[in-house]
Amino acid sequence: MSYLEEIQVKNLDHLGIVAGLIDEIGIVKIINNKLGIDVREKISAGTVVKSILINGLGFVSRPLYLFSQFFQDKAIEKLLGERIKPDYLNDDKIGRVMDELYKYGLNDIFIEVVLEVIKKFKIDLKYSHLDSTSFHLDGEYKREEDKEKQEEEKIIKERPIFIKKGYSRDHRPDLKQCVLDLITSQDGDIPLFVRVGDGNESDKAVFGKVLVEFKKQIKFDSIMVCDSALYGQENLQLIQHLKWITRVPMTIKKAKELVQNIEVEEVKDEDKEKRSDLNLESYTWKEEIVTYGGIKQTWLIVLSEKRQKSDLEKLEKQLSQEEKKSQKFLKEIQSEEFEHPQAARYKLKAINKKLRLLEIKEVELIETYSKKKEKIYKMISLIIKKDEEISRKTKEAGKFILATNLVEENKLEASEILITYKNQQSTERGFRFLKDPLFFTDSFFVEKPERIETMLFLMSLCLLIYNLGQRELRNCLKRVKKGINNQVGKVTLRPTLRWIFQCFQGIHYVILNGVKQIVNLTEERRFILSLFPASCQRYYL
Repeated sequence: MSYLEEIQVKNLDHLGIVAGLIDEIGIVKIINNKLGIDVREKISAGTVVKSILINGLGFVSRPLYLFSQFFQDKAIEKLLGERIKPDYLNDDKIGRVMDELYKYGLNDIFIEVVLEVIKKFKIDLKYSHLDSTSFHLDGEYKREEDKEKQEEEKIIKERPIFIKKGYSRDHRPDLKQCVLDLITSQDGDIPLFVRVGDGNESDKAVFGKVLVEFKKQIKFDSIMVCDSALYGQENLQLIQHLKWITRVPMTIKKAKELVQNIEVEEVKDEDKEKRSDLNLESYTWKEEIVTYGGIKQTWLIVLSEKRQKSDLEKLEKQLSQEEKKSQKFLKEIQSEEFEHPQAARYKLKAINKKLRLLEIKEVELIETYSKKKEKIYKMISLIIKKDEEISRKTKEAGKFILATNLVEENKLEASEILITYKNQQSTERGFRFLKDPLFFTDSFFVEKPERIETMLFLMSLCLLIYNLGQRELRNCLKRVKKGINNQVGKVTLRPTLRWIFQCFQGIHYVILNGVKQIVNLTEERRFILSLFPASCQRYYL
């Protein structure tokens, strides 16, 4: 055997951090306890799931059909265990494990993982955020033409999802899709609850049921935060025993009246500094006690200066565009010859339906004759502004209403309501992560709806691992009061975990004449490792 044949070099990079976080949570043990271990299998279901999660957080855009190739140049025995080979992770094995996960119950497994994370990492659950997004899918799905059997009472369905067209958050109404409901903690954006729904599912129809189901399974006294899809009389009755903060849709008559007529309070000098410290200096508000849907609530009518400026600029732009459009319509209707007065007025009515801020008004309908000596009618018109509509939009500019059922002894400060709702971006950040083109399931390729649900379950576990790692890193930096350099060389206490992953590129696992060692582990990388749990460190040190 030559000298060169005695050297093995495998990539470790940031994957040891990912593997360590999986170990720290105990995901492999949870999966194996649920699905069992078959002594005849070369690799357990829990280890297969661990390998999928490592693949998913490898950020090399390799989907599962290139799965075994992903591990060809990786330190697989270091990451997954001795005697584990890449060819153990073949399509059949992965497919069987995915099917077993679905059969056991994805929700049950996810909840157990979440409860372990909450307990071990002391996740603050004072606030939880709910939102939904859609994932578009290519190909044909066996259940898409099945007759639907909707369950009224249960939100956790016993049937696979229906892949079909619906409202697309990706602006792809031409494609079939499924919907993902996600609840995250405000503390670290940790996913707490995941549910996959039919492609044509309505947020308004399910959000209340999602929250009820979540509270059944995770028994913590969390204040639920959601957008306006939650706010409706039926949902409010459904969640009346829960604590919540949500946005009030402006389609509600009472909301329209308040936004039009109420004046938000001027900020007192002594409050200006406090609001500045809270990053709320551009907001003013006024509180009102309102009863809606039989529920007593605090409504916070908020005015955002930045949003007001943006809304007024949009209004001005809309007005300018309509003026050009209406001039064209005016010219068109005044040059047209009509056989009957009703035809002219019908055309005018159709044109005005296309305008929001302006109106073309009939001044006179002239009876005359065409060149063929036939009686015709021509309309004289003029353009007028809809002053009432423009005034309404001007008054509404920059205003929105937040509602909460926390009143009287449970009352929250107005500033806390606003800050908490602004943190609704928690779920949005999760969706951006799941839809990142570097993520391993950017394009779904599995054929069955059951596999789609399982894939989203696995993606959500990836999100949980990523956000947990980022939370631990930032909390530790805050404790030691020492930052690290970000992408532009500036010291920060809040680096992204993706940047840390990039910093760990080029770390190798080398076996030379039977001696195993990690190379390229610099002092800076050692310091970063010290910020992670011991389970992460053991893959490198």
